[in-house]
Amino acid sequence: MSTAPQTIEPRVEEHAAAAPAPSASDLLDSMPWLPCTLTLEIPVVRFTIRDLLSLTKGSIVETACHHTSDVPLRVNQLLVGWTEFDVIGDRLAVRITEQA
Repeated sequence: MSTAPQTIEPRVEEHAAAAPAPSASDLLDSMPWLPCTLTLEIPVVRFTIRDLLSLTKGSIVETACHHTSDVPLRVNQLLVGWTEFDVIGDRLAVRITEQA
């Protein structure tokens, strides 16, 4: 066995040009079936368990936001924008006013 120091030369490997990483929109376009949870957060003042238990059809709950305030819109707990409520026919809807 030789005890002489050996020099190790770095190996240079030729790599083919790497394909560009797919963009986020490309990934989302390829998975339109992927389920997600959409939530709107409306702060409610002075709300107790008693209030929760007494909710019935037609109950009105006072919120802490003004009727012109934008409401945060989250998808899978990630803030994606701000919305305002709108009425379309007999349904309550939200209109996206700003993207995060």
